[in-house]
Order: sequence, then C-alpha cells, then structure tokens
Amino acid sequence: MTFSLTHLANPTRFLNFAGAVIPSLAGLAVILLGAGLYLSFFVAPPDYQQGETVRIMFIHVPSAWLAMFAYVLIAISGLGTLIWRHPLADVSAKAAAPIGATFTFLALVTGSLWGKPMWGTYWVWDARLTSMLVLFLLYLGLIALWQAIEEPGRAGRAAAILALVGAVNIPIIKFSVNWWNTLHQPASVIRAGGPTIDSSLLTPLVVMALGFTVLFILLHLIAMRAEILRRRVRALQQTQVAQAALTGA
Repeated sequence: MTFSLTHLANPTRFLNFAGAVIPSLAGLAVILLGAGLYLSFFVAPPDYQQGETVRIMFIHVPSAWLAMFAYVLIAISGLGTLIWRHPLADVSAKAAAPIGATFTFLALVTGSLWGKPMWGTYWVWDARLTSMLVLFLLYLGLIALWQAIEEPGRAGRAAAILALVGAVNIPIIKFSVNWWNTLHQPASVIRAGGPTIDSSLLTPLVVMALGFTVLFILLHLIAMRAEILRRRVRALQQTQVAQAALTGA
C-alpha cells in the first residue's frame, strides 16, 4: 500500500488509516510511559544539586518539547491550508491546538513547581518562562478563533495566518537562554557539544520523551478523526436543512 500525504488527503482513507494504527499506538504509549515513569521515579538517582526535585524534569522537559512541536505542526499545517490547500491541513491544525495547549500548561505548571525550591519563587518574568506563557496564549487564541468562526474554511484560513505570525515565538523560546541572561538553565540535552546530563538521568528522560511523543501522535489522530466526523455530520445537517427548505418552498 502506498503511503503518502497525498494518499491520506482523502478523509475516508485517513479514517481507515487512523483506525488501523490507533490501537497499536495506544499500546506503545502505555508501554513507553509505564517504563518511563518507573525509570524516572524508582530507578533514576537524586541529582547531586537538585535532589529529588530533579524528577520534575522527567515531566517538564518532554511537555515543553511537545508544546513547541505541536505549534510547529500547526504552523506547517497553516502553510498546507494557505498554499497547498491540503484537505486535512486545517483538521490537523485544529486537532493539535488543544493538545499543544495542554502540554504548554503542563510545562508551565511543572516549571513553576521546580522553580519554587530552586529559585525561591513559583514565577519570574524570565525570558524562557515569558515566551512559554506567550505560546500558551497563542494556543488559546487559536482555539478561540476556531470557535468564533462557524464556517470551517474561513476559520481555518484565519487560524493559519495567526499560527504563522505566532511561529516567530518558537525560536525565541528555544534560544532565549542563549540570547538573554536568564534564570532558566541552558540546553542540556539537545546541544552542539552533546548532552551534559548523566546517563542515569538521560535514559529515563529519553524514554519519557518518546512516550510523550507517541501519546501526542495518538491523541492527535483521535482528535483528527473526531473533527472529520464532526464536519461530516455538520455537512449532512446542512444538506437536510436545505432539502427541507426546498420541500417547504
């Protein structure tokens, strides 16, 4: 079977594909997250500086990564909507927004919980924290925009423009710790010189990141399926209303 974005542009084919892979993804997510949580909270040692507080990292870091990944996906989907007119681009973007917002909120909350013992406060207007808060507000704006405009095509185009404008915030989040003097620690995993984290902490982190990523893909496919079916129901209802109007006339 040929697998491509063009092949999956057909909503029916996508629904069949999603229905086939969702059970496997669900099983893989359970295995990875179960293993990751076990390694993170029962195998990984306390950090020599942060102590047991370091375990927050195993939730915080993957959440932050997925928060940015989801927005990049939305921005790419926005290009698909405006330029390539891909039939499912807007569906992909709309489905990803609430998931990305949830991961962003989780990153902000766990970051605050980590910040209290490390910095002595739950929140500072640090460049990294502030740019992550802006990302959360962008997600809320996108969700509100889709809710405010009833017609899916118009809503998709408006959201695509907002997503592309807001994409400038992603490199700001990534490089904020390099461009400004911030309290937030610099990159310690994805960096030019290689990870600076000991393998005893890096391994659980990588497993958790993989688990979070599979969970995101799973939730995204489920949300896309629901959105496609919702639009089909809406189109059917509109057709029935039009037919009833013609019959009444």
